[in-house]
Amino acid sequence: MNTQARNPVVLVHGITDTAAIFQLMTTRLKQLGWTVYSLDLIPANGDRTLDFLAHQLADFVNAKLPDSQPFDLIGFSMGGLVSRYYVQRLGGVNRVQRFITISSPHNGTLTAFLSQRPGCLQMRPQSAFLTDLNQDLSALECINFTSIWTPLDTMILPARSSQLPVGREMQVRVPLHAWMVTDSRAFNVILESLMEPVAAVLQEPINP
Repeated sequence: MNTQARNPVVLVHGITDTAAIFQLMTTRLKQLGWTVYSLDLIPANGDRTLDFLAHQLADFVNAKLPDSQPFDLIGFSMGGLVSRYYVQRLGGVNRVQRFITISSPHNGTLTAFLSQRPGCLQMRPQSAFLTDLNQDLSALECINFTSIWTPLDTMILPARSSQLPVGREMQVRVPLHAWMVTDSRAFNVILESLMEPVAAVLQEPINP
């Protein structure tokens, strides 16, 4: 895969984070020839819903990338759920070719019960938000989807919440949740996923 064939990569951070958490990953990817974009979700503390943040992602993509430009999407933790809403409900499936989530609570996390904020309520197991996304995974079946997670995660409880019955699942035994975006083993899996040949292009766009 030559540099010219590489899609731009958009990075989406997790709760209470900013784009700065991707500094090392961004540097590494740029050194290897990728164009990398990242945004600050506002607010990132759970005060607004994940679908609200997903619209920020959609606006960011529309502002930064030409309409005809496919791209690859990486979401960390809460950012993986924000990205899923964009892919599954806001038409992102028609632009995203490779989608990677890192330690994202696809089936909810018990730590979300520590807060009553709207975004945290949506990250609880069996929330209406997650039930809606998980009842129809067809959009994720249409793109190269990879879920990377660590069984040692103490932020995503249980850690297996990062599992989905579609795409590729990769376990990396990183001891801390936040280290998943800096650990070299996780980064190597990200590289492999970004260099996978894309799935066959759909003949017709999907209407979310």
